[in-house]
Amino acid sequence: MKLNFRNRIALYYIVVTAVIILGTFISIYLLVRNTIYESIDADLQFEIQKHSQEITIAKDTIYFTNKAELEEREHLEVQVNPVFIQITDTLGQVFDKSPNLKEDILQLVATGENSYFNSELSHKSVRQAQLPLTKNGKVKGYMIGALSINSALTLLSKLKYTLLILYPLILIVLFLISRYLAGKNISPIANIIHTTNRITRNNLHERVQLPETEDELYALSSAINELLGRVQAAMDREKAFTMDASHELRTPLTNLRGNLEVLIRKERATSEYEKTVNYSLDVIDSMTHTLEQLLILARMDKAHLVENDEGILITSVIDICLARQKWFIEQKNIQVKLEYDALEHSLIPEYYSQLIVDNILGNAIKYSAVAGLVEIVVQEIDGLIHCVIKDHGVGIAEEDFDHLYQSFYRAKDSSGAPGNGLGLSIVEKKAAEEIGARLEMKSTKGKGTVVTIIFKPILRE
Repeated sequence: MKLNFRNRIALYYIVVTAVIILGTFISIYLLVRNTIYESIDADLQFEIQKHSQEITIAKDTIYFTNKAELEEREHLEVQVNPVFIQITDTLGQVFDKSPNLKEDILQLVATGENSYFNSELSHKSVRQAQLPLTKNGKVKGYMIGALSINSALTLLSKLKYTLLILYPLILIVLFLISRYLAGKNISPIANIIHTTNRITRNNLHERVQLPETEDELYALSSAINELLGRVQAAMDREKAFTMDASHELRTPLTNLRGNLEVLIRKERATSEYEKTVNYSLDVIDSMTHTLEQLLILARMDKAHLVENDEGILITSVIDICLARQKWFIEQKNIQVKLEYDALEHSLIPEYYSQLIVDNILGNAIKYSAVAGLVEIVVQEIDGLIHCVIKDHGVGIAEEDFDHLYQSFYRAKDSSGAPGNGLGLSIVEKKAAEEIGARLEMKSTKGKGTVVTIIFKPILRE
């Protein structure tokens, strides 16, 4: 049998409640029953003890010393709370009995002292007890006493049937109430289902409404909203990557195809083939570099959190980046001047720091003149690590400053240098934001550019 969530909650609640109520009802019944029997047993004990003081044991006979005591009303009548008294020998032979027993006798059932049990007398229920009668340490007989328990049994019977009727009624009422309350309490789940079913890639901006109470459903809704935010960010990156790749690669692919088509139209000299092939290789290299940077932009998310980064010395970052740029430095015969402060214990996030320094250093080398100079100064100021990279190249015009961090934007005087305008977009908008770094740039056209990268050191316990 398949039940919905609301009915399952109500059912589980009722099963547990049914066990608790059943245990409670049984405890109530047993408590009332034991209380009644304890009261009757106490009365029986009192009557037997009282009459045991009024008997005489003579040889093999036992009889009441004061027979008048048995003439009391409670021993004469059978109807109103009667008390029955009987004396027997060890074999059950009756020596004497109260007048209200008439032709009936009480059976000797047990032989233990102060034994209490239920029996019947003239087809009526009685509570019976018996007391051994001893002389010289030897049991000569038993005094048996009995009280009517019809009214007590009637009371217990009514209590039992009342509890049996109330039990299913209470469970049915509780099931309906718990089902209603469960439906009311899980109504936010219905809202979550409705909202998530409505959300597609075209409306990822929608979010699940948060419940007023900050409970587990509030946490679930918040987690779903955070998940939707991550999905939206991933979709936005995918869309941006598709648009950027289409925008940046369409023109070089068209040029490449056109050149190759022209090349195969007729036979040409070897030099023309080499020229076209070299041009095609340059275009392919440029597209490969562009794709790599576009992938970096698309993949930049919380996958590389600073908290999970062990950190690296800024000097090590610069050494790594210089090693990567070694070929370009040698090609242009660039002189690199380094100046370090003692920063042996100041660590910065490794992944993003390398990305930032590599981009800025690459631009400094790219826009420097042949046999130019690139200066790198690292120092710690007010607890922050300042990395200054200075070149003496073409510089940047003032009107280009406001657009430097836009994707695919290139300064007017940079057309001679290879690139796609993605470098500073990656550095400033993505990498620097992830680690809380800051870039300060100063440039004079024709004289060069100074970029200061300000890092926050990783604090280790």
